[in-house]
Amino acid sequence: MPKLRLYTLVILLMGLGIGLILYKHFALGFPLSPDDKKSVWTIEAKIDFIARGDPIIVSFALPSETSNIVFIEEDFASPDYGFSELASPTGRRAQWSKRIASGPQTAYYRLSLYETDQINPLPVADLPPEPEKPEFDEVHKTAATTILDQARSKSANTEIFTRELISILNSNAPNQNRSLLLNEQSNEDYKTYLIINLLALEGISARIVRGLYLEDGRRRQSLANFVEVYIGNEWLLFNQNTGESGKPRNFLIWQRGDQSLLDVVGGKNSQISFSIIRNVHSTRNLVVRDSINRQAGIIDFSIYSLPIEQQNAFKMILLLPIGALIVVIMRLLIGIRTSGTFMPILIALALIQTTLLTGIIIFLIVVGTGLLIRAYLSRLHLLFVARISAVIIVVIAIMASISIISNKLGLSQAMTVTFFPMIILSWTIERMSVLWEEDGPREVFIQGSGSLLTAVIAYLFMTNRTIEYLTFNFPELMLVNLALILILGQYTGYRLSELYRFHSLERRNVSGKR
Repeated sequence: MPKLRLYTLVILLMGLGIGLILYKHFALGFPLSPDDKKSVWTIEAKIDFIARGDPIIVSFALPSETSNIVFIEEDFASPDYGFSELASPTGRRAQWSKRIASGPQTAYYRLSLYETDQINPLPVADLPPEPEKPEFDEVHKTAATTILDQARSKSANTEIFTRELISILNSNAPNQNRSLLLNEQSNEDYKTYLIINLLALEGISARIVRGLYLEDGRRRQSLANFVEVYIGNEWLLFNQNTGESGKPRNFLIWQRGDQSLLDVVGGKNSQISFSIIRNVHSTRNLVVRDSINRQAGIIDFSIYSLPIEQQNAFKMILLLPIGALIVVIMRLLIGIRTSGTFMPILIALALIQTTLLTGIIIFLIVVGTGLLIRAYLSRLHLLFVARISAVIIVVIAIMASISIISNKLGLSQAMTVTFFPMIILSWTIERMSVLWEEDGPREVFIQGSGSLLTAVIAYLFMTNRTIEYLTFNFPELMLVNLALILILGQYTGYRLSELYRFHSLERRNVSGKR
């Protein structure tokens, strides 16, 4: 029964810890590597027009945030204009207004965003209306019907039909029907609506989509037109110039539907241009910021909700379970004897502050000198409390001396001796001196060396960049760590050091049998 309760507890801890880690990784987007980076795109839309001295109203379509597009920051700027953000059936719109304005005017919209790896299907409720068949004169209707027949003869479903139709309209081969429908004055908008109208003649719902290619350092860009077709209960995007389906990489959908991109009332010669710049940010920082903004429960009640000073303290505290696991492995599986359980962990923490080589030298000097002074104090026959108090004072004096001497010699690293826990060092000196008296210097050397070796191994793990990142950003690892320690606590077999020690005895028995 005790083992059953233990295994049940271990499974619960493992499941809970791993489950929370997977949730933060897949649902919230937390990366498992500290080097994971994301491209953050900053887009600036510049709206220019000439005011005629009348009241001005500028309406501009804004992009919508989706599950795979996360907005970091939005800014609006204009000279003495009133501003409001409005909701429309086709999406968000920005509106600038002013009682009277004249001459050249400029308004700005800036957006910073990044893409996630989440799939972004359109909601089921985004159903199309019945396509309205356009009216063509007899000549154009004949040309349209002929092109539709050509596309239909080469296709087996709606997707292939749409691709063939776009391919015919973009073909360089001589075609009187295509030339008739696409006259020389036709622009990108004309081509888009022609494709939509031809699809409507076939009874297929489609709509215009405007988007922006995200390319670093681009200036004075304009939106590109795409055609979105309703196929099999979902919308599928098509490039109207190539016929390729699907959303291109690094392409931001800015607007869907027939509503105008920009309306200016009281002005003329309006135009809009886009500039794009790319920056690289840590994925972890972006995800934490987004999760805090969305008030995700697991983030809102986590270390991230603490002040920065406390967060920095927890970065060190959350490394302690890793040190504890190393101590358990070294003592229970390998058989290394240490001076206590927590001493190696605390030495490892001190080594993190002082660097490895400097910390080891300081530790050996302080403990070695302390042992010599403790040996002298034992001759004075002091009580335990007075003796340990005296050792503490001696340790402080030694540490102060090392700091002063290193400062005079210009050794800045040695000045970090103050990071060593004085009480623990004093207690270690006291414990080793008692061990010296009871079991001799050999046992002191074995336990002291074991403690230092374990501390060095713990230091190497605790200073690993990936482990530091995972322990702070996935504190749920403590549950997994605890489950492993509970399992190791049941181990009663041979330790690695015992196997090595008994290896010679085994060889002797084998040779004796021969």
